[in-house]
Amino acid sequence: MNLKLDHVVINSHFALEECAGWFRALGFALTPKGYHTLGSINHLIMFNDHYLELIGLPESGETRREELLATPPGLDGLVFASDDAQATENALRAAGFNVQPPRHFSREVVSGEARGEARFTTVRLAPDTFSAGRVYFCQHHTPEWVWRDEWLQAGAIRELTIVAQDIAATRAQYAQLGDSDLLRVLSYDDWRADYAALLPLDGQRESLFAAVKISGRDLNDVATAARELNLPQASHNGQLRVAIPALTLVLEFIDG
Repeated sequence: MNLKLDHVVINSHFALEECAGWFRALGFALTPKGYHTLGSINHLIMFNDHYLELIGLPESGETRREELLATPPGLDGLVFASDDAQATENALRAAGFNVQPPRHFSREVVSGEARGEARFTTVRLAPDTFSAGRVYFCQHHTPEWVWRDEWLQAGAIRELTIVAQDIAATRAQYAQLGDSDLLRVLSYDDWRADYAALLPLDGQRESLFAAVKISGRDLNDVATAARELNLPQASHNGQLRVAIPALTLVLEFIDG
């Protein structure tokens, strides 16, 4: 199965607005705050055919998504697109994966004077299938309420870096899921050699999503914003790397 990126998820637990503030300051346009029927809240950073989701939980009220608290804040979700959730579920089961029942939910969308509903069905692998975080598929039933012209911005998510104890086994596990040129898998030693000065990792986890590469930004503007935010940054082979330690995350910015 060919895997097409739908979105990646940065989980902020109960600090969504702080997380959103970093990304706004780095120059991204965010959608208005959304409220899922599942109880979570979010902002999106919309690109042409995929997006980056900042998700969190309200500070008050009933917590109905305990899975968002099961991992530390940071990049914890990798979501591929599905045109047919039932067909995706069947394909995953045939490939030997333990799959949870499809989950249906929605959120209200207000776009200018228009008001509508974004509706989704997700197909999730059983928890802990992938030690880096939640990996699942999403079918958009009303994409016109997600991809709105007013929120689209230049650029794209080009790469997602996974740091793993066993890189061969990790690569094989994702290959079992399907074909994708999005993922890069590094060992902890590779990470220490290249990123440790920017964001050290303790190596305790079997694997984690550690960096996301994004194109289409003005590197000088991002560097200035990161400096004002006191975020660690470094230039490397034409890239600008910015760490957000509170999220155990490195953002890698490239031209073009």
